[in-house]
Amino acid sequence: MTPGDSDQTPILFQPLALRDMKLRNRVVVSPMCMYSADGGLANDFHMVHLGQYALGGAGLIITEAAAVSPEGRISPEDLGLWEDRHITPLGRITDFVHEHGGQIGIQLAHAGRKASTYAPWRGRGAVPEERGGWQVIGPADEPFSDTFPTPRVMTGDDIQRVTDAFAQAARRAEIAGFDTVEIHAAHGYLLHQFLSPLANTRTDGYGGSFENRTRLLLEVTRAVRRVWPMHKPLLVRLSATDWADGGWDESQTVVLCGLLANEGVDAVDISSGGLTVAQQITVQPAYQVPFAAQVRAAVPHLKVITVGMIDTPERAEEVLRNGDADLIALARPLLGDPHWTEAAAQSLGVERDLIPQYARGTRTT
Repeated sequence: MTPGDSDQTPILFQPLALRDMKLRNRVVVSPMCMYSADGGLANDFHMVHLGQYALGGAGLIITEAAAVSPEGRISPEDLGLWEDRHITPLGRITDFVHEHGGQIGIQLAHAGRKASTYAPWRGRGAVPEERGGWQVIGPADEPFSDTFPTPRVMTGDDIQRVTDAFAQAARRAEIAGFDTVEIHAAHGYLLHQFLSPLANTRTDGYGGSFENRTRLLLEVTRAVRRVWPMHKPLLVRLSATDWADGGWDESQTVVLCGLLANEGVDAVDISSGGLTVAQQITVQPAYQVPFAAQVRAAVPHLKVITVGMIDTPERAEEVLRNGDADLIALARPLLGDPHWTEAAAQSLGVERDLIPQYARGTRTT
């Protein structure tokens, strides 16, 4: 069986088009922070790390979060796209991915109150100023936890600067050759902080009601869509629920997704959590799929990516066959095996279209 769009081909290996971006399969490399940049610059590590997924056959590769401003970094070692000097190193990576048949997007992000923290293996909590830390900002002055930095409350000028920074980063992403951009509004970072009443206690036009709490994300989306080429798709990542009483939840996510579709968003990447230390998550295989399914049923013209403990090809195919999502994003399985896509094809009975350098590895005699 060869990859294609026939009924016999597993959906995981059927192509999918988002505007002019043609994906060879439904496998998405989920954004994974690597904390390995210097001054926001991509380097050889990023080239090898991301390039291996193109060689392994993934349909869409999404880079780790790239900060749209220096204070938007999660850690001092985060990838960035706030200056023109970041473009060329990223362009080397997009060229390589395209040369080997893949498509690549970049996740644009601002960490808000979760910024200026240590990479997981370097420490915990806030990075002090003497070690490269900085003043963080957020919708309110409440820190994420006792060990995280206390944010300065964002002014109207701050909000406008952040919106402009997302748009300028998207311009740079286009020059760097990316096929899509993903706006990061999940996992407790800045745009998610504005969405959730647990982090957003503002009393101005950006706080309180659902309309006000979603305002910043919609303004950022609008600003990015204005500068991002119309023939290229736009993605948004959302946490469907905070897993905490009184927080952001699935019903609000469904309504927001309809609004995002009206702003020219082509696909939503549905995850969950990350906003509060009070979250109570029930973890099990494919535990986030029901959130994606709700969005797909309610907003059928929007493509939906699901993620989270979908570790086997059979489980991924079942999710797609059930109509719960259009694309499957993977993180840990691909960290463990960059050629997971090839192994999945073999498991599902699809003839693998390997690059010639690797095809010799399939010989049995």
